[in-house]
Amino acid sequence: MNNDESREERKKRFKSLSSEERKKLIRKKLELQGLTEGSGVREKDQTSYDKEEMIDLILLTRCFQKNKFQ
Repeated sequence: MNNDESREERKKRFKSLSSEERKKLIRKKLELQGLTEGSGVREKDQTSYDKEEMIDLILLTRCFQKNKFQ
C-alpha cells in the first residue's frame, strides 16, 4: 500500500486483486483497527439493520479515525 496513491489508483489496485487477496487485505485492516470479523454491534439484533442507522455509524467511525491521526 502506498500513501502517494490517488483514490482512483487505490480503487484500481483493489479491483485487480483476487477475491482471496481482498479478503486478506480487509482482515488485516480490521486487525490493525482492533476489530474482529463479524464483531457487529453489541446488544443489538443484527438480523435487520436500518440502512440510515448503518450509514450514520459508518460516518461516525470515519470521524474517529480522522481525529486519531491529527
